[in-house]
Amino acid sequence: MTVSTESKRPRSPLHAPTVGLLAAVAVVIFAADQIVKQLVVTNMREGEIIEVIDGVLQWYFVRNPGAAFSMASGQTWVLSLVAVGVIVAVAILARRIRSARWAAVFGLVIGGALGNLFDRLFREPSFFQGHVIDYISTPWLIPAIYNIADMAIVGGMICFVLLTIFDIQLDGTRPSRKKDDSEASAAESADGQDASEADSAPAAPADQGDSADAPGAADATSVENKDDSV
Repeated sequence: MTVSTESKRPRSPLHAPTVGLLAAVAVVIFAADQIVKQLVVTNMREGEIIEVIDGVLQWYFVRNPGAAFSMASGQTWVLSLVAVGVIVAVAILARRIRSARWAAVFGLVIGGALGNLFDRLFREPSFFQGHVIDYISTPWLIPAIYNIADMAIVGGMICFVLLTIFDIQLDGTRPSRKKDDSEASAAESADGQDASEADSAPAAPADQGDSADAPGAADATSVENKDDSV
């Protein structure tokens, strides 16, 4: 029986600055969302509308059993499981994140997911079936009513798509740019090598015709010297 000696691939260590940024963004989103929701529940009646900017922005208190922007009503337990899955997936990916942009994106998503998951777990009518508190209405833009957590999730997903389109990796690098830089470096190296080879090439031999004329000239000079001496 053979025993495999192949070592396991080492796990990437956590990158403290990016993980810290991710956690900070998530905490800020979660805290802001829950604080505003508590203010709405405490100071408004369900169904009440307060005009903030006439025709543009309203506070509209509703309890939403669905997803972001009041979609998928009646699927509270499914949405709760989805939120848990998103949080677990981000926690696993956190080890690979080295980019501040990706950290901020995932912080928005996980903060929004936690904000709405908290409502579904601990608000009425029951555990895992709780209704999300929605309170922002912009009738000129969309008919749905939403909250800070919804905005964070949607904003994070838009940024996710943009970073993917621009081919920015979790470590902040761009493979296409790396390829261009390596090709440019290789071209410069080739040019430098050609130049050094040209400098070190041996000099061309002297023209044979010139070297053949030289002995004759020397003989003529010798004869003239002898005549003078006589």
